[in-house]
Amino acid sequence: MSNSCEEGITGAGESLVVPAVEASSPTPEIAKKTLFRGGVLSALGSRDFRLLWAGAFISNTGTWIHNTALLWYVKVLTDSNTWVSVINLANFLPVLLLVIFSGSLADRINRKLLILLTQAMMMLGALALGILTSLGVVSLGSMMVLTLLMGTAFAFTFPAWRAIIPDLVPRKDILNGVALDAAQFNLARFAGPALGSLILALFGVATAFYVNAASFLAVIAAVLLIKTRTPGSPGLQSGTMLHIGEGLRYVWGQRWAINLLVVLAFTSFFGMPFIVLLPSLSRDVLGKGSTGYGLLLGFTGLGAAVAAPLVTLINRYVREKWIIRASAAGASLFLLFISFSRALWFSLLLSIGLGATYLMISASINTVLQSRVERNMRGRIMSFYILVLQGVFPLGGIVMGYLSDLWSTPATLLLMGVACLCLSLVLLLFPSMLRDAVSTTATEKG
Repeated sequence: MSNSCEEGITGAGESLVVPAVEASSPTPEIAKKTLFRGGVLSALGSRDFRLLWAGAFISNTGTWIHNTALLWYVKVLTDSNTWVSVINLANFLPVLLLVIFSGSLADRINRKLLILLTQAMMMLGALALGILTSLGVVSLGSMMVLTLLMGTAFAFTFPAWRAIIPDLVPRKDILNGVALDAAQFNLARFAGPALGSLILALFGVATAFYVNAASFLAVIAAVLLIKTRTPGSPGLQSGTMLHIGEGLRYVWGQRWAINLLVVLAFTSFFGMPFIVLLPSLSRDVLGKGSTGYGLLLGFTGLGAAVAAPLVTLINRYVREKWIIRASAAGASLFLLFISFSRALWFSLLLSIGLGATYLMISASINTVLQSRVERNMRGRIMSFYILVLQGVFPLGGIVMGYLSDLWSTPATLLLMGVACLCLSLVLLLFPSMLRDAVSTTATEKG
């Protein structure tokens, strides 16, 4: 029930009085407040957002099918976790190098056009990878080049995608639109790996790449059908470096923002790369093959999907700084436990926990950054956030992949768990690090 309905029954300081109203005769307020009008799915009441949401879900599912097949295929070809992490780096390196500039570009040109061009590039990359695999001529070099191409396109589409959401819904539904966009990504992150492992088992890796290429048609069609105009900003045609430099100086002058980005960088380097080790965990430790890998990756997405609405509910009563501390401690324990796990069912439960805790950390930091910075700095602060979140992660993946080849996958996971446990202890012993890590909407005191 919504807050407005609850207040109609038990207003503050009033006795409980229930009027004699038939159950079949709802009040006008309740009648108007449906799922798509003021409810939890209100943004889906907008035609353009509904189109983009559906297209994005299909496309993101295809992307997770592709990524599941790609990393597993590299593991089978090379029997090396280092190579798995190198291919993963090729996917995210363009984000590390280009996201600050692509964020500026998203404010300068038509966002619909930018999204169409980049989605078409990723579709062609997936199609080429499928063809090369079918012909039996695919190599690590060609996989890396095509993955870099697709990663570059992603680096340019990501800020434009984030920026177009507010254009598609009424102002009152912007927050709901952002939340639902995150929900579809995490639902795809759950469904995609499960479907990917099934496709791998039944049809082979090339089919997974073809399915991803076809899935881009859904989002391209959705963008073409959108009626909302998203022109660029003619007033931002010069001074890119000055614009970026201003943002850097602003962040450098905000100690609380620096602290949050440092915490995010640490978890991105030492915690999130566990995803790169999942193929080895499934095959070499649990002995479950591609099916087990798909389940592990999918259950990580399930944890994130469950945590997305949960962290919003928790934040009504608990400030973000405490969510970050608790999630960091939880993530470290899940990593420690999974390093010793030899049972698939237990590892799946731990994967849910890892997906949930890392979502809570990143979402809480995102909320504080967007809430506390000046309005004209939000775009640039988000580019720094994306830079740290998705740019540092593959660098950590390279290191952890190398260490797992040098030692073992369980030993590397143990090291990652110990490192994250040290972070959680620092956050508890030095509360001043997160003293100002609170948004303007949290209700818990202290």
